Amino acid sequence: MNQSLSATALAQLFTEARTHHNWTTKPVSDEQIRELYETLKWGPTAVNANPARFLFIKSQSEKEKLLPALMGSNVQQVKDAPLVVVIAHDEKFYDHLPTLFPAYDMRATFESNSQMAQSTAFRNSTLQGAYLILAARALGLDAGPMSGFDNAKLDEIFFKGTTWKSNFIATLGFGEHSKVYPRGARLSFDQAAKIV
Repeated sequence: MNQSLSATALAQLFTEARTHHNWTTKPVSDEQIRELYETLKWGPTAVNANPARFLFIKSQSEKEKLLPALMGSNVQQVKDAPLVVVIAHDEKFYDHLPTLFPAYDMRATFESNSQMAQSTAFRNSTLQGAYLILAARALGLDAGPMSGFDNAKLDEIFFKGTTWKSNFIATLGFGEHSKVYPRGARLSFDQAAKIV
């Protein structure tokens, strides 16, 4: 039977975790990136579709390519972060369904309904992006998710001629904990939830 995580673990994942905008110079290794993916990939998605695709950008030259698509202070955050990941989705994710979901042939359903395929890809890649943030925190990394960028421009730079489309970006690494912004408020249960 499952047990609740410790207060320390919950603090690292949620209650004390912060979005970071400033980074130490400590690098994120390729091994850590692979461990991150091997952890996040187990999060659930509809029909086990796993539509998210991840472009991990480490080199300064590749970060420079990304800069024209960014808005405002996101430019400096990307420059300073040891690792940037573009969370994208594959528009033809359903090509992998015979392997990922062999119980039932869903491939034809998505192939014949582009609106359903698009909404499924976007919704579930967003979920997988959230799993990435939680996996990063669980593995001792910090994250700075952002949506202030031009998706079409990013896709032209990195995904032209592919079936990948960008969803959002996250900077990853080891945050400067002394430089986090004051913590923002959250809605109360009664403001955000109902039990019926």
